[in-house]
Amino acid sequence: MNTRHRARASFRIAMLAACLGLTGTAYAATSGEAEQADADQGVTMARSGESERVAYGHRLRLDGRVTATPGANVRLEHALRGRDWQPVAETQSGGDGSYSFAVRAERSGAYRAVSDSGATTPRRVTVAARIAGKPRRHVRVGEKVRVRGKLSPAQPGRTVRLQQRVGGRWQTVDRARTRSSGHFAAAWRAAEAGAYRVRAKFAGDRANGGVTRGLRKVKVYRPAAASWYGPGFYGRRTACGQTITSSILGVANKSLPCGTKVTMRYRGKTVTVPVIDRGPYAGNREWDLTPATKERLGFGSTGTVWTTR
Repeated sequence: MNTRHRARASFRIAMLAACLGLTGTAYAATSGEAEQADADQGVTMARSGESERVAYGHRLRLDGRVTATPGANVRLEHALRGRDWQPVAETQSGGDGSYSFAVRAERSGAYRAVSDSGATTPRRVTVAARIAGKPRRHVRVGEKVRVRGKLSPAQPGRTVRLQQRVGGRWQTVDRARTRSSGHFAAAWRAAEAGAYRVRAKFAGDRANGGVTRGLRKVKVYRPAAASWYGPGFYGRRTACGQTITSSILGVANKSLPCGTKVTMRYRGKTVTVPVIDRGPYAGNREWDLTPATKERLGFGSTGTVWTTR
């Protein structure tokens, strides 16, 4: 039994070694296949046979060498996926046979160099689209959050998704189609106050790779009754451990944890401050503003503020 087991083990090791040897040979042949094909055609291109991803508008450099004749005409061609080759630019190789092209990447596809002696193996390039957008920054609960943006390169009928971050996940809240100029408009209605992260997303198509762009945060406010306090409390410690002064920024609230950031808006002025104390305990007011917070907002003695919490 021991002899039989040893024989089987030796056979398995030998087979594994053989397979590894074959795999290494196949990899070497594959990695040199494009270069050999180019050499056989008499014209080469750096990184031919490879694939890469670049951003829209990226300056793409394509260079190589014509091995047969210095001063040869070299034509750069581009093909969208599934389409025919189209001429892009033309040049002449130098005295050493070298040539170079620089193109602005706009659409995905493949590039190749063509001369009288042949054509190179294609170099595949995925061009990611560019997206920009700007949402309304300050919105009241129930109002629409409108986002306007542009997807480049401009092309009509492309779908852009507007997404909102909820519970650690991105959720699509609207879809928009681009116009011929590439512009789009999307919107959603915020049901609750808060600071919302939003983004615009294009999944990609045959002409361009997908792209996602985070947009600025949107502040959604609800109305709340507020007052202010301070002068009679200067020098005292707050429930959260701070010392009340005329310059300290903060608010008092009955239940929010100490340090919670709250954005408040009053008559076009906005301030973001932490919860530093407990209160107020008079009337039905939800917030007590420190003197510095009151001053930043231009707030009176009592009234309604708009808050994200």
